[in-house]
Amino acid sequence: MKAYILRRLIVSVVMLFVVSAVAFSIFFVIPRVAGASPDDLAARYVGKSAGAAQIHETAVHLGFTDPIYVQYGRFVKGIFVGEDFDTGPSTVHCAAPCLGYSFLRQTPVLPDLLSRLPVTLSLASGAAVIWLLAGVATGVLSALKRGSVFDRSAMGVALAGVSLPIFFTGLLSLSIFSYTLGWAAPGGTNPMDAANPAEWAYDLLLPWITLAFLFAAAYARLTRSGMLETMGEDYIRTARAKGLPEHTVVLRHGLRAALTPITTIFGLDLGLLLGGAILTESTFSLPGLGQYAVLSITENDLPKVLGVTMFAAFFIIAANLVVDLLYGVIDPRVRAR
Repeated sequence: MKAYILRRLIVSVVMLFVVSAVAFSIFFVIPRVAGASPDDLAARYVGKSAGAAQIHETAVHLGFTDPIYVQYGRFVKGIFVGEDFDTGPSTVHCAAPCLGYSFLRQTPVLPDLLSRLPVTLSLASGAAVIWLLAGVATGVLSALKRGSVFDRSAMGVALAGVSLPIFFTGLLSLSIFSYTLGWAAPGGTNPMDAANPAEWAYDLLLPWITLAFLFAAAYARLTRSGMLETMGEDYIRTARAKGLPEHTVVLRHGLRAALTPITTIFGLDLGLLLGGAILTESTFSLPGLGQYAVLSITENDLPKVLGVTMFAAFFIIAANLVVDLLYGVIDPRVRAR
């Protein structure tokens, strides 16, 4: 087991380095290939009235004139030991782990990400509980009542949930349940400013349900498919022949086997949302990582975009690592391979 964990950790670290190299290349190498000069990259960080000499001096201070491998090495070094940024008038130190420095806002990227993480974490965790319970329960009942009115209705709703984009269901739910009926909090509130847990849950209730509706639909269809395949296996018939109660056969034997692919999907989905639920946070104006990513792209602030990309990649790779380790615990054959 220790060797298996060590292998997965090494693979995860290597993957982080690969993601960092690819992301850095997208933001800093591809513009060079497309013909952008260091002065062109530095022009966005100076005023409109700046002359060519001032732009070139800024490019030198920001390190854009250095070779690409030097810039990437400086970026990786900053993650482990921090980095000093020469802004011209002064030198700013970005403490490790440094994911970049916004020259537009004159602030390090990581503190901004950490300040927005609780909102995204609250949104993702609450929605995950709802979609996991609702999706799996609906899928199991649909499989047990195959062909019934409940099965057809549930799968019809699930198909609609998978098909409808989050910005449509989000705006529709805001219009109905918030602005018309007044049952939920309107968009634009920061749940972390809530005075108590009840107010915090009230602010996030509509985003939770809207986001969970999208994922619960997919989980219901996946669980139904897995249960239909599992309940026809020989060991299920053997368990029934031994006189086991039906709920034991369904939950302990049928559902346990059907949950294997759901474990994989759940880990990756949760990791992806922790990296930023862009559409949901933009629709409900939640100040999380997703909204931060959109604002960074709108401002064309490349260090912030690179930082949030690395932050999201960390959560996705970490979630994938946890899923791999759970597989090793559940199925010893995975460790042997």
